[in-house]
Amino acid sequence: MPAADTYFPILLLFVIAVVLAGVILLIARLITRFAIKPREGEAKYTVYESGVNPLGDARLRFSIKFYLVAMIFIIFDIEVVFFYPWAVVFRDMVKESPLILWEMLVFVAILALGYAYVWRKGGLDWD
Repeated sequence: MPAADTYFPILLLFVIAVVLAGVILLIARLITRFAIKPREGEAKYTVYESGVNPLGDARLRFSIKFYLVAMIFIIFDIEVVFFYPWAVVFRDMVKESPLILWEMLVFVAILALGYAYVWRKGGLDWD
């Protein structure tokens, strides 16, 4: 069982973090209460910071294509992340098993097929 003095730095760090967070919140509350006095009719209290009057509805409808392209980008981006560890261990792994190259080629082929499918279905068209 470790001694209590091994946990003392963690406890001290936790106490300092809680006290510092409380002090920062207290200072922020005091500054906003006494330093900033709202003036009526000022443009900065409108909906936009620039003072421009809002035009139209704030709830605009976005095309579903925007979200589809964003999701496709995320999926392919995550898939490409698998190339980095493969590239790092490639030289060492080829000596042990030459199948690592073929496995990555199959992975790239599946990725290319997915990309071709999305392109053929029109998932990348903005029209």
